[in-house]
Amino acid sequence: MIYEKQNGVPKFECFEYAEKKKEYVVLIPIINEGDRIAKELTRAKKHNVSHYADIVICDGGSMDGCTEESKLRFLDVNTLLVKQDSGKQGAQLRMGIWWALERGYKGVITIDGNNKDSIEDVPHFINKLEEGYDLIQGSRFIKGGRAINTPFIRTVSVKLIHAPIISLTAHQRFTDTTNAYRAYSRRYLMDKRVQPLRDIFMTYELLAYLSVRATQIGMKACEIPVTRAYPKAGKIPTKISFFKGNAELIGILLKNATGTYNPR
Repeated sequence: MIYEKQNGVPKFECFEYAEKKKEYVVLIPIINEGDRIAKELTRAKKHNVSHYADIVICDGGSMDGCTEESKLRFLDVNTLLVKQDSGKQGAQLRMGIWWALERGYKGVITIDGNNKDSIEDVPHFINKLEEGYDLIQGSRFIKGGRAINTPFIRTVSVKLIHAPIISLTAHQRFTDTTNAYRAYSRRYLMDKRVQPLRDIFMTYELLAYLSVRATQIGMKACEIPVTRAYPKAGKIPTKISFFKGNAELIGILLKNATGTYNPR
């Protein structure tokens, strides 16, 4: 089924392999992740993640065969959403969030599709949502978390730049703010003071914004320990270029800090 472009939601195609089965959903934005997404979904299947939440792939237009239907069905994917519009990660997440809210989920968990994160920890995010938290941030840097083979420059950037700026903006301390492994309550996503479904969120703006808006409006937020593991050798699985990508992230952080993304 094709959903035409709406205000704040890109045009996309929906391949629904199963009906809604759970109260929570895991949204996985990907584009050309190759065997990395297959490995991540295999881990999810091994740890019965689909027993806790429906798994939905938010594809940006992969051409490498990683979204082949028989593979996804075998690995317990509930639905595949394929963006047919402009934008990057932010647009993919807006597509997934809109669809999840329309389907009636109580909460949304997001996780990258490059097999760096401990997808087996999904039940812990759900537990926190059930306890009444509206934003749950996964962190490799708190007690119980594990940072494996994290490049030195990444650790420095997160701890000395990204996390302090986000923490100051949110008025609450966070330690792993570039990590997209997190959860949001339905209440948070639907609050009129939040409005995540806006075309201003095209790349990484939405992650930064949703990191701070919950506590700004008096909602409950916390961190839980997770594992993020980079490969020992070879190319780092990331869509952010070192110079241009990080410069854009700094710009987003500063706009976020000055309230640029807040609803008017």
